[in-house]
Amino acid sequence: MLAIITSFIGQVDLTVVGALAALVCVLLLLVGPLLFGTVLIRERQVGIVVKRFSSRSLQAGQLIALAGEAGYQADTLAPGLHFGFWRWQYRILKVPVTIVPQGEIALVVAADGVSIPSERILGKVVDCDNFQNARKFLVNGGEKGRQLGILTAGTYRINTALFEIITSTDAQEHGMSSDQLQLHRVEPDKVGIVTTLDGRPIEQGEIAGPIIPTHDNFQNAQAFLQGGGRRGLQEQILLSGTWNLNPWFVQVEPVPMVEIPIGHVGVVISFVGKAHEDVSGVEFKHGDLVNSGHKGVWVTPLYPGKHPLNTRIMKVERVPTTNIVLNWASRTESHNFDAKLSSITVRSRDGFAFNLDVAQIIHVGALDAPKVISRVGSMQNLVDHVLQPIVGNYFRNSAQNYTVLDFLSARSERQTEAAQHIRAALAAYDVQAIDTLIGDINPPAALMETQTDRKIAEEQRKTYEVQEAAQKQRQQLVRETAVADIQQQVVGAEQGVNIAELQAGAHIKQATGEAEAIRLRALGEAEAIRATGTAKAEAYRVGVEALGAQGYTVMQLMQIVGERNVRIVPDVSVSSANGSNGLVDGLIGLMVREQTNGKAAHKAS
Repeated sequence: MLAIITSFIGQVDLTVVGALAALVCVLLLLVGPLLFGTVLIRERQVGIVVKRFSSRSLQAGQLIALAGEAGYQADTLAPGLHFGFWRWQYRILKVPVTIVPQGEIALVVAADGVSIPSERILGKVVDCDNFQNARKFLVNGGEKGRQLGILTAGTYRINTALFEIITSTDAQEHGMSSDQLQLHRVEPDKVGIVTTLDGRPIEQGEIAGPIIPTHDNFQNAQAFLQGGGRRGLQEQILLSGTWNLNPWFVQVEPVPMVEIPIGHVGVVISFVGKAHEDVSGVEFKHGDLVNSGHKGVWVTPLYPGKHPLNTRIMKVERVPTTNIVLNWASRTESHNFDAKLSSITVRSRDGFAFNLDVAQIIHVGALDAPKVISRVGSMQNLVDHVLQPIVGNYFRNSAQNYTVLDFLSARSERQTEAAQHIRAALAAYDVQAIDTLIGDINPPAALMETQTDRKIAEEQRKTYEVQEAAQKQRQQLVRETAVADIQQQVVGAEQGVNIAELQAGAHIKQATGEAEAIRLRALGEAEAIRATGTAKAEAYRVGVEALGAQGYTVMQLMQIVGERNVRIVPDVSVSSANGSNGLVDGLIGLMVREQTNGKAAHKAS
């Protein structure tokens, strides 16, 4: 029970104490400024003190008091409750804190300080806690006017009586755009070319300020100036990224990186850099080559890719390393090196003027490209001042040794001669001549008409010769056809001859056999006849002996008449008795007999 009573009494005491404290605060707020000179500064406020009067006055040109003079005081009031600032002596200005958003910067203009030297335009950076300590700024020699130093993203308690802060919200009131107070961004495929607006002048004979170390890519302007930085175009560039840059100090121009395409190299001609030191060697007498970083033509070319170069102080000549075709004709290649070239007008040995279309193929090696550029300056100069006179004058000179028809009939020989001469001439310029090609040849119309007539006549002659040969061939074909047609007969005849020879041989053999047979038969017949004759002779002898020679002869005649049917009495007997015509009667008798025999034959048939 005692504990409960004690706790109750304690709670009552605490309530009373809280009420008394609140009452005191109210009284202080009401009468504190009058009795005690109290000032309350909230967390996001800055108290700027203005002293109404003092026994000491500010010096001429001085705005901010450092020793209690009347006017704006250098020291500000931090958040909290402050005493001793009676209203009859002080006026307290409560201003909001300065906020710089992310991705932005703020510029500062100092209303007091020492004067900026005439050789500079911006106040130097001094130790003053980012302009939050006005006293340190003035004591350390801060300069009046626009400041090199900037405020980056954050919250600052700034004495706005001394410092005017320019942010993106009020940039237009100071003749600037809000973009100028954004962090400067350089895109990945670009570089930033820097021009500084403060520093010592660029040395005579130079076009850009040298590279100054330890200034953090122009973000530390004071380090740049202390390192001897020059005002104007700078050798150093900004690579891709985001940078806190004071637009009163630097201007940045974003430009694309130098891109060297495939099939090319880039020859760098630097207008700034280290002292010129020729490294081309004694054999190369037509120009100078230097190492990278020196002033002059760099001996090492840039190979295909993107290169972060300052194109305001360097020039990059692209040199094709593939074969380049140049046309002395009406057509132009895509590289346009031959845009000014046209057909070559020449005069032949026989006095005719005619035009030649020529194509020249060249190649420049990657390591030879710096030599070519050092010697002639550019690829276009190589075409205009080297190739054009070499090729054109060669054909003009060589054409005088040949007739127009020589070029028409022996173009390949003329082309070979030209390629050899031009190859040797271009080798002296470190250029490889791959080939020289003669295109269209445009001879005079009158000559071509004569040549055409001659050609037509020649072609007609060839046509006639072909026709003649065709006729001869046709005759030969007919002859061969006829021979083929009688070939069968010839073969038949040849076979007939062979058969005849065989038959003759057979006949000979047959005749020989028959002759032998006949001889043998004749011998037999002769023997038979001889025997018969002997028999007949013996019969005749016997008959003669029997009948007598006359009687036997009459008997033999009668036997022959009978065997042979010999008529002894005539069919018609003609006589001329009694004066009649016997011959006529005989003929009539014969006719009657023939008719009679005819009828008899008809009946028999």
